[in-house]
Amino acid sequence: MRFGRFCIFMTALAVTALPPAASALDSRFTDADGDMVADTPSDPKDQIDPPTLVFAYTPVEDPAVYVKVWEGFLRHLETVTGKKVQYFPVQSNAAQLEAMRAGRLHVTGFNTGSNPIAVNCAGFVPFAMMASKTGDFGYAMEIITYPGSGIEKIEDIKGKKIAFASETSNSGYKAPSAFLRDKYGMEAKKDYEPVFSGKHDNTILGVANKDYPAGSTASVVKERMLARGVVKAEAIKVIYRSDLFPTTGYGYVYNLKPALAAKIKEAFFSYDWTGTELAKEFGKTEPPMEKFIPISFKKDWAVVREIDKAMNVSYACK
Repeated sequence: MRFGRFCIFMTALAVTALPPAASALDSRFTDADGDMVADTPSDPKDQIDPPTLVFAYTPVEDPAVYVKVWEGFLRHLETVTGKKVQYFPVQSNAAQLEAMRAGRLHVTGFNTGSNPIAVNCAGFVPFAMMASKTGDFGYAMEIITYPGSGIEKIEDIKGKKIAFASETSNSGYKAPSAFLRDKYGMEAKKDYEPVFSGKHDNTILGVANKDYPAGSTASVVKERMLARGVVKAEAIKVIYRSDLFPTTGYGYVYNLKPALAAKIKEAFFSYDWTGTELAKEFGKTEPPMEKFIPISFKKDWAVVREIDKAMNVSYACK
């Protein structure tokens, strides 16, 4: 399996020499095997076997679109697990995290930046990610503007508003904030005004409609919106594009019965994407997303944890 490049963003953050960020699991969880994710409870009475599995995709601007996109996969998940599966259209990263913490969400995809907090506070166990048929994966953080905004280069953002998705987002807040600070000496609220749109889609639409002079977003979201005709290519101009980060991590809540957790994994890795709505929607990116591949949170999310460390992000559960 050939993996895509991870972001070589560490040089801009000046943290290249730091060791991987340590685990910060909530006291409710244990990690006896050292993989940095919560272990399944050892006592069977603390394990759950819900009659209906609740699935959610990371928050998007139009949840109704993704009900159809995921429908075929969810029917496959039902077949493999023998469970009913319900799609839950979450409206925000915070709502998604709270749903898993409260036991109302069993299988989900958390965006790149939300993965560490979901692992540490909600007992999320990520095990899969979308990739191309050759195993390439990843997305870029892009800083965008619109033609005629007066912004031609990064320095032109100074004194202006820049839209971010949410404070838990990697490409939609944490990575660009670190980049602007460490590469250009620009501090939020001092050199530019950060505003939060709630979702990558909203940031892109806001910039395209000239509601925001600039924004930071994930390249894959922009590419899918362009392919669907939600925004026009000429309405947006990219002034910065990073190297690649890992994409949305898919997984389940830590306290599922082991047999059920194994079936969920089986469903992801046995799903045939050929001719599916999933392939139609996620195959529009570069690299295209055409299958699920195994991941390691400890290894594959190290670069994201390092950005969090550079930004003094806390994984303390609120």
